[in-house]
Order: sequence, then structure tokens, then C-alpha cells
Amino acid sequence: MNILDKHVRAYKGGIIYDFDNNIQLNWYPNRIVELMQGNESILEFGLGHGITTSIFNEYFNRHVVIEASEAVIQNFKYRYPNCNAEIVNTFFEQFDSNEKFDIVVLGFVLEHVDDPVLVMGIAQKFLKSEGKIFLAVPNAEVLNRRIGYEAGLLENMEILSEHDLLCGHKRYYTKETFTKDIDKAGLELEKMEGIYLKPLTTNQMLSLNLDKVVIEAICRVGINYPELCCGMLAQTKIKTMIK
Repeated sequence: MNILDKHVRAYKGGIIYDFDNNIQLNWYPNRIVELMQGNESILEFGLGHGITTSIFNEYFNRHVVIEASEAVIQNFKYRYPNCNAEIVNTFFEQFDSNEKFDIVVLGFVLEHVDDPVLVMGIAQKFLKSEGKIFLAVPNAEVLNRRIGYEAGLLENMEILSEHDLLCGHKRYYTKETFTKDIDKAGLELEKMEGIYLKPLTTNQMLSLNLDKVVIEAICRVGINYPELCCGMLAQTKIKTMIK
């Protein structure tokens, strides 16, 4: 069995964190579409829950996804049978193509891999010269974790939970470490936004039974506060060499 197949349990639903995942995974692809209207092609690194792939597929004429886990692919096909994205079953490091894309997305991928800088370097090979690479990562210093730390409920804001390990997470990012890795990879950070300004624990958020318009407002406000949000979304381009 592919070692990555064991993580498919995290993507089948039925867990408390589906609430947070649904907010983030519906928000950031729509935000990318909002920022990048008019582009024709997109390459995604990873399928994960499949939510982002199903959204992107509605807006791009050419849509390719790289996914190494056959179990994750089968789960996606079961949940989204009408999605016509081209899914390539291979590891990021082994993907080979002469095709270049307008947009490359690594959405909540870098926390999974052994060498995030290497993977960002690979992504650049498939980007058009004027293209953009979007990167989304989990934030160790999200507001609810900051509060938990101050309350003595978390001894370390970067500690991985049981759910993180189930998902195959290897790290959290801070705004500082995220920016450093982007720079090391030879990318220029154009803008960074927040994904989902989460003030309370998941249980507490669920207990409030918030209206969809309030959730939308929380996400809109969070755009300007990446250091306080659940996730951080970076818009980048390949650095231009000074001659």
C-alpha cells in the first residue's frame, strides 16, 4: 500500500474538523478565482478533500491535478463523479510535463512534505512566465491557538494534534517562517492574506450556530490579518533575475 493511502481517512468526512475544513477549502479557491479572473489553465498539487478541485473545475478550461495516493483519488471520484479535471497519479517529484500553466496552486500541501522549498521549486517548472503560484498553509499562531496558549491550554502553539498526524502534517507555519520558505524557493511574495479568522475552538464555534453571512464576514475581515487566521494564502511569482 502507498504510505499516503493511510491518510485517506481524514478526507472522508464525519469528523468535527469538517466544519473548519469546509470554511477554508471553500473560501480560498473562490478567493483565487476572484483575484485571477480570465485565466485559462490551472495545475493543482494534491487532491485532499477534493473541495478545491471541484470548485476550480468550474472556472478553468484546462485543469490538471497531481495526486500520489490512489485511495485519495478513488475517494474523490466517488464524491465528485462529474468533475472532469485530469488527475495524474504520481508524486510531485516525479511529475513530468512540457505544459505550462497560468496558475499553480499548492493548497495546504507544504505542511505535508519533507522539503517544502524543493516542492515550491518543482512547481515553478510548470508555470508560465507571467503566471502566479498560490500557496496556502496552516497558521500556528491563529487567534484561537494564541488564546489557548495564553490560557495555559496549549504548551506550544506549533504542537501537532492527533488530527494533524492523521492528515500527515509535519509542521505548522508562522507568517515569518512561511515568508522565509517562499524566499528560499526563489519566489517573490506579492501579497499574503488570511483564510478564516477563527477566534474560538471548533466546539465553541459550532455551539454558536453562526449564520452563513457571519462566516462570510469572518473570512472577509480575515483577509487583512493573515497572522491571526487559521490559514495563510500567499500570491507569488518567480523572482526576476537582475541583469
